[in-house]
Amino acid sequence: MSALALDRVSVTLGGARVVDRLSAQVADGEWVALIGPNGAGKTTALRAVAGLVRHDGAVRVFADDARALPRRQLARLVALVPQVPLLPPDLTVREYVLLGRTPYLSYLGGERRADHLAADAAIEQLDLAAFVGRRLDTLSGGERQRATLARALAQDAPILLLDEPTAALDVGRQQQVLEIVDGLRASRGLTVLSTMHDLTLAGQYADRLLLLDGGRLVAAGSAEAVLTRALITEHYGAEVDVVEAPGSGFAVVPVRRTT
Repeated sequence: MSALALDRVSVTLGGARVVDRLSAQVADGEWVALIGPNGAGKTTALRAVAGLVRHDGAVRVFADDARALPRRQLARLVALVPQVPLLPPDLTVREYVLLGRTPYLSYLGGERRADHLAADAAIEQLDLAAFVGRRLDTLSGGERQRATLARALAQDAPILLLDEPTAALDVGRQQQVLEIVDGLRASRGLTVLSTMHDLTLAGQYADRLLLLDGGRLVAAGSAEAVLTRALITEHYGAEVDVVEAPGSGFAVVPVRRTT
């Protein structure tokens, strides 16, 4: 069963076609990563799925046309973790995570017991119990990333969209965040669609890769099929080696150009 289906999705921004007739499917419970060079249209495609930019073509969420769904209903199905989230500095971690329950609140009503339980469960799963009273502006980058993920989990949506979840994190925090997402995918049955710059990490964690260039889908499939020297050289303009990495598949390693 497809959790997400994109049918010839196109997005035009400022007169430029940023996403061009993108068609793809993401199965229920699958992790698919959008990869590609800067300006390939990855983030814009993710925002189209979330209903944040106007698009041609169709995005279907569990077979329903996303544009036909009320905004609150779509937010109960799809949660987006942006690359640069808006983090009000004066909010505590718990207050921020509770914002994930907004799609379930009436316009004049406050949080119910179920909302607090969902926020508490997300805080526990992201190991943030020690931070609940901390203001967001006192957190480290990795802690803020976990708080942002907790807010998305409190939203209790079956589809999780991640825009560069490891951006600006050190190697240890990158691994921590991706392991958390992978564990939550297993425990909650989440479907994950993410954009990723790090090709090695994309190949290690995602079930399938979609390679975009110039807004178009140019390759799709397993890491072994997509992360080849020929495709990376053609679409990234980079010289790389794809080397075996015992225990984790393989790694994409830049090769220094010599004169």
